[in-house]
Amino acid sequence: MMTATLIICCHNPRPDYLGRVLESLRFQTLPRDCWEIILVDNASREPLCPSWDLSWHPHARHVHEGELGLSAARRRGMLEANADILLFVDDDNVLAPDYLLEGLRIARNWPQLGTWGSANIVPEFEVQPAERLTPLLHLLAIREVEAARWTNFVQWEACPWGAGMFLRRSVADAYRKMSDSEGLQISDRQGTSLMSGGDAELSYVACSMGLGIGIFPELKVTHLIPKERVTGEYLLRLHEAIRVSTKLLDYKWKQDPLIVRSFFSGKLSVIKNLILMRGLERQLYFCELRADKKFLAIVDSLDRGDGRDFPT
Repeated sequence: MMTATLIICCHNPRPDYLGRVLESLRFQTLPRDCWEIILVDNASREPLCPSWDLSWHPHARHVHEGELGLSAARRRGMLEANADILLFVDDDNVLAPDYLLEGLRIARNWPQLGTWGSANIVPEFEVQPAERLTPLLHLLAIREVEAARWTNFVQWEACPWGAGMFLRRSVADAYRKMSDSEGLQISDRQGTSLMSGGDAELSYVACSMGLGIGIFPELKVTHLIPKERVTGEYLLRLHEAIRVSTKLLDYKWKQDPLIVRSFFSGKLSVIKNLILMRGLERQLYFCELRADKKFLAIVDSLDRGDGRDFPT
C-alpha cells in the first residue's frame, strides 16, 4: 500500500545539488514499495526527464508543469499524488536516511496535525557567509530547535517550512480548491522573484480545518546553499520579499486591512530613523520601507479588482 508521496519541485535545478537530493532518497530506510517519487519539472530551460534516471525506484516518475512558479508546481504534485501523506522536498534538500520513516511515525502518533516538518534544518554553505551577514542567515530556511513544537493556529515558531514539509491529503485538497476560487493568490517563488509564503499558507489551510501544525527535531535536513545566496544583495532582496509575503498572508488570513500604515504616515519618524541608523540596520530599514510600499500597492490593486497574484 502506498503510504507517502514525495514531491520534488524543480526549476532549472543545479545538477550537483539535485543529484545529492536524489542520492539521499536511495538510502531512505522506508521500503520503496511504501512510497513514490514525483519529480515536477517546473518549466526548466532544459527538460529534466532525459537527464535524470528514476528507474532505480519502482514508483517514481517525471511530471512537467508549464505554469511557472513554486505554488503551481506544488499544486501539480498534489494532483498527481497517490498517497494520503505528501512530502515536499526542494531541489537543494538532502534528507536524513530515516526522514520518511520518522515523518510517517509522526503522522500516526499526531493525527491532529495537518502539516509538520523539520526543526533541524542545517546549512551546508558553498562559501562561508561574511560575519556581518549572520543576522540575516535565518532567512535561508535554517532552523535548529531541540524539542518538538506544535500549535493549532499559525505561529512562526512552530510553522513547518517547505524544506521537508509533510501534509495530509485533506489539506492538499482544500488548498487546491481554495487556489481555484480565491482572489488573492500567494504566488511563492516565480522565476527570479523571491516572494514566498506558499508553505505557510498550507499551514493556514490546515488550521482553518481544525488541524494543527508542528516541527520535530528528529526530522533532519541538510540545506545546500550556493554562494550567490549568501551575498548582502541577495539577502536584502530576500528580506524585502519575505516582509511583503508575510504582510500579504496576514492581510489575507487575519482579515486585517490595517496590517501596515501608509508609507507616507509618520514621515518625521522615518527621517529620524534614517539619520540615526547605520550600516546593515539602515539597509534593512530601507528594505522594510520598500516592502510596505509594495504591500500597499498590491492591496490597492486588489481593491480595484485588477490583481490576483504578484511576483516581486
